[in-house]
Amino acid sequence: MTRHNQTLFNLPLFNQHQFNPPQLNQVAIDQLQQGQAKRLSLLWLWLQQDETRLAALMVCQKVMQQQGITDWLISAGFIRNLIWDNLHGLASQALNDIDVTYWRDNNPSSAEDQTIEALLVKQIALPWSVKNQARMHLRNGDMPYISCADAMSFWPEKQTAIGVKLASIDDLTSAEFQLQVTSVFGLSCLFDLSLSPNPKRDKAIFNHRVSQKGWLIHYSKLLVTE
Repeated sequence: MTRHNQTLFNLPLFNQHQFNPPQLNQVAIDQLQQGQAKRLSLLWLWLQQDETRLAALMVCQKVMQQQGITDWLISAGFIRNLIWDNLHGLASQALNDIDVTYWRDNNPSSAEDQTIEALLVKQIALPWSVKNQARMHLRNGDMPYISCADAMSFWPEKQTAIGVKLASIDDLTSAEFQLQVTSVFGLSCLFDLSLSPNPKRDKAIFNHRVSQKGWLIHYSKLLVTE
């Protein structure tokens, strides 16, 4: 059952021990939806140039695999800010938090979140923030979410509803992974430098976040649109 649209892209394989994955090959580009190939190849390039983000992806994949969690993403500012920084010609900002979303309904307690955070910190000392989306609907007053992508479809601004993960290709012992990009509202709304409220949320929440986060000050090319 799917309650929303999402755009899911798979990028080429790379070895988990490498920080410099291969560029997108032409076959992969030809298979992408028209107009998305350039944006996706840029995102891939920018991720390759950011050792911290690559390390976070690799560590998160390892921990989530150990925990038997398949529906997970590193989302929100982890990718949104990477794109905006590069489009503004800015150096990548320090990662103040790394939003790790996962969905598992057999144990939707904050205790499991804390366990996973501790495992991630043990691997690499970064500002991890882990949340099981199987319970986050309670805080937001929504119907239960059925996946990470479903949960993202309710976030206040469209540009934040994007996440990435590494997915094993063949089996759990494989050292090769594919980068998956899940964008609920597509990549265009990020690359066109718009900032748009999600109609599923009260616009006052969006306005508060825009003011609180200072996006329009730090990213001078952004334009608020409906």
